[in-house]
Amino acid sequence: GPSHGTGMPLEPGREAAFARRIDPRREPGLSPEQRLHMARVERALQRRLRGRNVLLALGIGAVTLGIYGYTFYSVSQERFLDELEQEAEAARARARARAESAGS
Repeated sequence: GPSHGTGMPLEPGREAAFARRIDPRREPGLSPEQRLHMARVERALQRRLRGRNVLLALGIGAVTLGIYGYTFYSVSQERFLDELEQEAEAARARARARAESAGS
């Protein structure tokens, strides 16, 4: 039969330990200083994450605006080139008409 690729599973114990948030207030056997320090570290981490999220949002916004800008620019370029082509065509037609009237 078909062979199934086996993904390496994480040990459930480690995953649970990683997923469980450490609450300094509920952790037994900690001095008040350690609790305070852990709370401070936690706040710093949250601030850093918030900053990273803001940067990510700004980056995504900039890329989106860039894509929109480029699209508008290329569309207007295309329209400009079309108009230029029509102008050239009209000029050629006028030149032909002049040449014909001069030849007659």
